[in-house]
Amino acid sequence: MVDYSSELGSFITILDYLGTIAFAVTGASKAIAHRADIFGIIVLATVVGVAGGITRDVTFGRFPNAFSDPIYIGLTVAVGIAMFFLYRKLQKRMGTWLVFDAVGLGVFSILGASIAHQVVGLEFLPMLLAGVITAIGGGILRDVFVREIPIVFVKEVYAVASVIGIVVFYAILSSDIDIQTASVVGISITTAIRLLAMKYNWNLPKVQES
Repeated sequence: MVDYSSELGSFITILDYLGTIAFAVTGASKAIAHRADIFGIIVLATVVGVAGGITRDVTFGRFPNAFSDPIYIGLTVAVGIAMFFLYRKLQKRMGTWLVFDAVGLGVFSILGASIAHQVVGLEFLPMLLAGVITAIGGGILRDVFVREIPIVFVKEVYAVASVIGIVVFYAILSSDIDIQTASVVGISITTAIRLLAMKYNWNLPKVQES
């Protein structure tokens, strides 16, 4: 795990679990929207919840946390089952989960960058790659599984929020400020940009068809 102090480490771990839950909810919701059965719902919830972290860990030669700590898979399976039974009751309140999704994006971006920092040191490109893979990898697979263009390529500021947060995280670390402070700032900026993008419907420019 990331080398944080015990107090901040516990805080980050809790956010990590909340982010996993939130991303699993988006995966389960997508599966339900495409009329998947309970198995498909659980699979898609798990893919979105943990696939980004698994891809990151394999890329950097680490045994995936999702395999060594069973709580990750346990959370995504539980979310899939809960969504199967409770989706109709929760459907009107799904906007609340977007906040957790934004927090999860921030946490996963900085956790990924932090793991790369542990492995290769203060190197920008590996940190950026690890952070972005962790943050958006699961969502890309989710959309591919249901035969949709990944939302990160066509709608709202999502991956860009991750990139900006990681850039800020890297810049703060480069200034010899402690990793705890850098992490909190990076997470906060990523989360804030994502929330603002959802509120004001920010989108990146596209080519206008004639």
